[in-house]
Formats: sequence, C-alpha cells, structure tokens
Amino acid sequence: MIPRFGRAPRSGIVYRHRPGAYAVLIRDGKMLLTRQVTADIDELQLPGGGIDPGESPLPALIRELREETGYSAILTRKLGVFRDFTWMSDYGFHAAKLCHLYLGRPGLRRGHPSEACHSAVWMPWRAAIAGLASDGSRRLLMHRLC
Repeated sequence: MIPRFGRAPRSGIVYRHRPGAYAVLIRDGKMLLTRQVTADIDELQLPGGGIDPGESPLPALIRELREETGYSAILTRKLGVFRDFTWMSDYGFHAAKLCHLYLGRPGLRRGHPSEACHSAVWMPWRAAIAGLASDGSRRLLMHRLC
C-alpha cells in the first residue's frame, strides 16, 4: 500500500492523476532544494515535478532538475513513493499526485534555472528536510535518512 500524506481526497472533487519524480541530492552535508516564489507561494521544495505522458520517471526528473536548479545529477536509487491530494495553483486543477523520490549525487551546474520563479538553494541536509513545504517529502525523508 502506498502511503498518503496531506489531505484525504474530498468528495465531489475531480482529481487528475499526476505522477511526479523528485530528487534528493546531497553533497558535503548539504541538500539541493529549489525555492519557488510566486505571488501566492514562497516555499522550499525537492527539485522535480510532473512526468509528462510518454515520459519515463528518470528522464523527467533530469529535465525538471535542469529547469528548476540548472544542475545535472546521477540518480542512484529510489527512496520511496507517496500519494498527495492537492490543489495545483500553477496549473489550476486538483491533482492526485503520485510522488517518486530518488536519491543521487548532484552533477555539474549547467546554467541558471530556466523555470520562472525557481532558484537553487543549498542547505544543511537536516535543515533542508525540516524546511520542505511537502509534508510527504519531509516525512518520507525523516524516515529514510534520519
């Protein structure tokens, strides 16, 4: 059974299935996060995002890493998966997210983030976990890494 974090699905709401892949990249005791700042959001997130139709999780994750942080990565193993039912304000729909977390090593920084409103942030890994906006990511990493 895949654990669920956050709100339970609400009756009367149609949720779109939205699989996603997210990276846990640690170097020298620090974790790479992305900070997303918009008119209604200012939060720290694991870099990653949606897996588009026809796309596999790892290529999607490498693409998202470049877009949100500018970094490449070597992904070494899957840490876990969880479900999250949420409103995705960026896209204007409710999503039944299936979040896959992968552990890896950051590669080279190939440029600045190309995705608007995102910036790369390095933090000590315990502080990074504590600061994550996603309850599911935070709880899964506390269980797996702490």
